[in-house]
Amino acid sequence: MTSLFEPVKFGDIELKNRVVMAPLTRNRSPKAIPNDLNIAYYEQRASAGLIITEGTPVSQQGQGYADVPGLYLAPAIDGWKKVTEAVHKKGGKIVTQIWHVGRVSHTSLQPNEGAPVAPSALGAKGKTYIINPDGSGAFADTSEPRALELSEIPGVVADFAAGAKAAIEAGFDGVEIHGANGYLIDQFLKTGANLREDEYGGSVENRARFALEVVDAVAAAIGSGRVGIRLSPVTPANNITEDAPQTVFDYLVKELATRNLSFIHVIEGATGGDRDYVQGGKPFDYQELKDTYRNAGGTGAWVVNNGYEKDTAEKAVASGYVDGVAFGKLFIANPDLVERFKTNAPLNEPDKNTFYGGGAKGYTDYPSLESAEA
Repeated sequence: MTSLFEPVKFGDIELKNRVVMAPLTRNRSPKAIPNDLNIAYYEQRASAGLIITEGTPVSQQGQGYADVPGLYLAPAIDGWKKVTEAVHKKGGKIVTQIWHVGRVSHTSLQPNEGAPVAPSALGAKGKTYIINPDGSGAFADTSEPRALELSEIPGVVADFAAGAKAAIEAGFDGVEIHGANGYLIDQFLKTGANLREDEYGGSVENRARFALEVVDAVAAAIGSGRVGIRLSPVTPANNITEDAPQTVFDYLVKELATRNLSFIHVIEGATGGDRDYVQGGKPFDYQELKDTYRNAGGTGAWVVNNGYEKDTAEKAVASGYVDGVAFGKLFIANPDLVERFKTNAPLNEPDKNTFYGGGAKGYTDYPSLESAEA
């Protein structure tokens, strides 16, 4: 049986184990530029088989939260170079999650304080994180979006490709396209956010068009073997809904199977919540999703996420269901999670009060086994 700690290859990326650090928004990069604190944070977690960084916007228009690092400014690329160098020196592999939030944004974060963009002018009815005029941070209601003009869509696709190129320039081993959690790609995919009547709306094929165009552009820019994509078929995150998720995502992965991607990263259930969450009237069949991908010729690694612990992850890998398991909150509190899993050591508890914003507290000060013993 395959072990969680055995090496594996995700496309062109060779990993020392199958423990993946999930992307985690932490709001600790003022002015969208990675800093020394970010370097320490990722370096501490380099024993993961693969680190997937926090969502990293490919343009200012794609920015939805204050103090998240970007990929569209030269100083940000320089900052990321220091992160990737630190991780590589520790023997780790790291990809960045390239991101466009679409409607999940605020006018204060947008170019010229304009409206966020979306497939259709339907609000997310959620919260985002902004910086007030006095410099304090606060959660605020997302702003009402405007629908992207048909002529604007190729430019957004090009932004993803440019972001992927910038990631390679910054030393990343690849990228994960953020197609999940109610952000722009997910908005195009799902009926609850996409009321378009052109070639990007209506049928499943049309609603999947934007996602596939992004994948093709990114793969052309950096090579498909360094490209993964994250999907969340049924999550309600950011007020996203879909009437027939199985139909939509079975179609999408069948198309992705022809693209020779590095990996497919699937959030099972509601992001950060109920693994059995239902949309569309019946439970989602994740085994069917994977089988559809494999039967269509898909060879990318299959990675799952949401509520896995050591024992359930080991069973998922040993059974052959998955090639890797991504952990979020456990990696926040346990920089040496792989070693703790290997030795059955106790786990630190994450402090939810320090998840978003702030400094070193709750970010780089969680003790490792080595420091605890000292």
